[in-house]
Amino acid sequence: MTDTGVGRALRARVGGWLRVVRQDLWTVRADPLPPSTWLRWLPHGLLCMVAFGVTVGGTGDMNDNGHLGSTLAFLVAGGQGGAMVLGLWRPVPAWWLSLSAFAMGAVAVRGRLGFDPDTYTWPWTAAGIIAEMFVLLLLALRVPTRAAIAALAVTALLTYFLEGLRGAERYDTTGVLALSLFTVVVVVGTALRGRREARAQLVEQTTLTAEERTRRTLLEERSRIARELHDVVAHHMSVISIQAQVAPHLVENPPDELKENLAGIRQNALEALTELRRVLGVLRSEHTGPGQPAGPDGEAAGHAPQPTLDRLDALVENTRAAGREVITEINGERRPLPPGVELSAYRIVQEALSNVLRHAPGARATVRLTYESDGLEVEVVNGRPTGPAPPSTGAGHGLLGMRERVAMLGGTMTAHPWHWDGFKVTAFLPDTPPADAPGLIRSTDATTDPRRGTP
Repeated sequence: MTDTGVGRALRARVGGWLRVVRQDLWTVRADPLPPSTWLRWLPHGLLCMVAFGVTVGGTGDMNDNGHLGSTLAFLVAGGQGGAMVLGLWRPVPAWWLSLSAFAMGAVAVRGRLGFDPDTYTWPWTAAGIIAEMFVLLLLALRVPTRAAIAALAVTALLTYFLEGLRGAERYDTTGVLALSLFTVVVVVGTALRGRREARAQLVEQTTLTAEERTRRTLLEERSRIARELHDVVAHHMSVISIQAQVAPHLVENPPDELKENLAGIRQNALEALTELRRVLGVLRSEHTGPGQPAGPDGEAAGHAPQPTLDRLDALVENTRAAGREVITEINGERRPLPPGVELSAYRIVQEALSNVLRHAPGARATVRLTYESDGLEVEVVNGRPTGPAPPSTGAGHGLLGMRERVAMLGGTMTAHPWHWDGFKVTAFLPDTPPADAPGLIRSTDATTDPRRGTP
C-alpha cells in the first residue's frame, strides 16, 4: 500500500488531537472554581455534604448488598466521595480518582454476583453514578470542551469494557442510564462554561470600549483646546514679527548686526506662524467639514476671535434668556490676565452653565470670579433643581474638558455635588504656570516633553 498525502494529513491531525487531549487530561494542575460573590462557600459546603452522603451510603450499600468487606467498601466509596471534594480544586485528578474507584468497585463486586438470588446494580452503583455526575460537571465547567468530551468517551469505554465484554451474573444493568446522565451533565457543564466565558469576554470588550471612548474624547478635547489657543499664540507671533520689522526704524543709524538679528527674529516668527497655521489646518480638517455646526459661541469656527472674560456678561445674559436665574460675583481688583487664562476661564464658565441648563432644570446658578495675587479662581455653583433632568444626548465629557484646560495651565480643579442636590465647580488658574505643569518643557531637559497627567 502506498502512503498518500491524505493519509499522512489524517494521521497527523489525529495524533495532534490525541496529544492535546493527553495534555488536558494527564495533569494535576490546580483549577479552582471561580469565586462566588453572593453565595461565597455555600456550593462548597453543599458539595461536601453530598460527598459525605455518597461515602456513607456507598459504603453501606456495597457492604450489605454487594457483599464487600467493610474496608474495601469504604475505600471504594471514600474514593468516589473524595473525588467530588477534590474536583473543587483539581478536576482532572478528581476524575481519574473517581474512575479508578469505580473500576475497583466494579471488579470487586463482580466476583460476588450470582451467588445470591437477589440482583445488584452493576457496574455503576447509585452512589457511584451520583459521584461521577458531580465530578464530570466540575470537570466540564473548567476544562476545554475537547477535554470534557474525551473524559466522557473514556468513561463510556471503561463502562462498555466491564459491562459488554466482561459481564457478570445476575445484576441490574446501569451502564446505559449512567452514560445518559453523564452525557447530559457534560453538555450542561460545557454550556455553562461557554456562557461564563462569553460574559467575561463581553465585560472585557465593554471595558475596552469605554476606555477607548474616554481616550478618544480626551484627545478631541485636547485638539479643540489647541485650536482655540491658536489665535492667542498667532497674535503674539504676529506682534513679534511686526516689532522686529519696525525696530530698526526707531533707531538712528542702527548697526548691521542689530538689523541682522532683528531680521532673523522676524523670519523665525514668520516661519513659526506658518507651521502653526499648517498644524491648525490639519486639526480643523479632522474635526470640521461641510454642514457642521459653528463654534461654541455660534460663530464660524476658525474665523471668530477667541472669547475672553470681557464677554462674560453676554454669556450670562444668554443663560438668563433661557429662563434661568444667574448671579455674577466678582471679587478682588479686576485686571487683564494672560490670554490663555482668560480663554480657559470663559470656557469653564460656559461649560458649567451648559451643564446647569442640561442637568439641573429650574436651578439657580452663581458665577463667582475671585482675582487673587497669583491667579484667578473660578467658581460656578447651582442649587437644587426644581424638576427631573431630561435625558442627555451629549457625550457627558464636559468636566473632562475643564480638567484638561486647568491641567494645561498648571492649576487645580474640583467638581462635586453641593448642598441639596446641587453641584459645584471650582478651578484656580495661575497667572504663571509652574515649572512642572503638564505640557511644559522642563528647563533642565529641553528635548523631553513630560507626560501629561491623567485628568
